[in-house]
Amino acid sequence: MVAQPYGANRSLADGQVRLLTKVAHMYHDHGIRQADIADTLHLSQARVSRLLKRASEVGIVRTVVVVSQGVHTDLEEALEQRYGLREAVVVDVDGEERDILAGIGSAGASYLEATLTGGERIGISSWSQTLLSVVDRLRPLRTAGADSVIQLVGGVGVASVQAEANRLLGELAQLVGAVPTFIPAPGLVGSPAVRDSLLNDPAMESIAAAWSSLTMALVGIGSIQPSQLLQASGNAVPVEDQQRLVEAGAVGDVCHRFFTAAGELIRSDLDSRIVGITPDTYRAIPRRIGMAGGARKHEAIRAAITGGWVNVVITDVGTARALISDPQEKS
Repeated sequence: MVAQPYGANRSLADGQVRLLTKVAHMYHDHGIRQADIADTLHLSQARVSRLLKRASEVGIVRTVVVVSQGVHTDLEEALEQRYGLREAVVVDVDGEERDILAGIGSAGASYLEATLTGGERIGISSWSQTLLSVVDRLRPLRTAGADSVIQLVGGVGVASVQAEANRLLGELAQLVGAVPTFIPAPGLVGSPAVRDSLLNDPAMESIAAAWSSLTMALVGIGSIQPSQLLQASGNAVPVEDQQRLVEAGAVGDVCHRFFTAAGELIRSDLDSRIVGITPDTYRAIPRRIGMAGGARKHEAIRAAITGGWVNVVITDVGTARALISDPQEKS
């Protein structure tokens, strides 16, 4: 920590350099308390404090941040700079998809524990295996980290699977000390008329009003092929609609809103059947946290970041490296 005192500090008298270096060496390298340094060198403690400050100013003491193994600050900064993200969290995990899911779950839980300081109004997507992994690893906050947690898309589905959507919302709300709000409808319905009827219900009108005041969103990032959880829920996009989306250039979605590789929203008949937050309302949420990883989702995650669907990303190291490489390169 104590650097070579000569060179840049030649404007100081040799006696000053020597004293500054000696005090800095005793304090930083040997851990001697300022009071003991003062007694040893027959100085006042106030002067010792001033000498330590001066040693930093002239470069005798230089702080070096040592990056711990498994921490990828360089990748995080590269992602933030390249895509204009508010924050990137890169998890030191690779292997099979289930291993990556567990790693992102642990990192997501740690991120929430560190950043939920109270008063947040959280929106959460309903059918995300990654977010379930986060909730499974989240510890109860000692003080309430949020006021409310609201589903962003309908959470009603096949009974056995709906329990997972309910658990995702209910347990998260309990762990962070918030009030949960469920959407009493599926995320995807058969016709625009059914969707309109549901949205005009007083309960849904109240939820829609609450969406506009959300301060953060927690979302998974989907690929065209639905996850096992979504497929089993009865809320997955039908195969014929999937094909039309692919033909239109879709690579992924957030809350059933599909987008191209450039992150542009694909407007289709599907939009008129979604019971959930509108794209404009969603993208007005200040902090939009996307948690996803694995090779299968590289293109979808890149598009979600590029299109502003998320401005905070929590992902694995392999995905992070793919995201900062040229899109045309093979990851």
